[in-house]
Amino acid sequence: MSEDRIAALAAFWNARYAGEDYAYGTEPNDFLAAQAALLPAGLPVLCLADGEGRNGVWLAGRGFEVTSVDVAQQGLDKAQALAQRAGVSLRTVRADVMQYELGENRWGAIVSIFLHLPQRARAALLARCVRALAPGGVLVFEAYGKRQPEFGTGGPPEPELLARLDDLIDELAGCEIVHRFDGVRAVHEGAHHSGDAHVVQVVARKPLA
Repeated sequence: MSEDRIAALAAFWNARYAGEDYAYGTEPNDFLAAQAALLPAGLPVLCLADGEGRNGVWLAGRGFEVTSVDVAQQGLDKAQALAQRAGVSLRTVRADVMQYELGENRWGAIVSIFLHLPQRARAALLARCVRALAPGGVLVFEAYGKRQPEFGTGGPPEPELLARLDDLIDELAGCEIVHRFDGVRAVHEGAHHSGDAHVVQVVARKPLA
């Protein structure tokens, strides 16, 4: 991604996170909360595009060592404020997720909640995520699906940024698919996710060997 494109993304998200209110609320994504028992204990967790920190802070409150990455400093500042109010420690890193070094065999879990990328970019990122997971680690992924424009309750307007479940499964070849879902569910998260929505979900586990 070009530097100009990264700067434009940062400007967009900094503007969205500029107010006192939390754009997507302060509660965790309920799909993530429902899957949290699958996250290996004692290993660090990476939250991609974690915005104002609602997911990272919630995980930190459950004893995980969490790193939240986002392109918008405004979001990360509010994430730290949320962590302070919750009495937890959260590591925040300002970076474009496509350029951030994920490492190898490092994370017990990687969380991607409503991070929308073009298919080729997403496939490249997911391949890096699989390498970065420790053996037995899990990827928790939820994004808006192709029918989301029919609902108009959140998500990007560009069709190429909306996900297909079959593509995700292909992109995670070699992992055990613990959970998959392609359908409609209610998403109520702050001012910008506001009702029934078409989503795709995957929980994938990296093999132990």
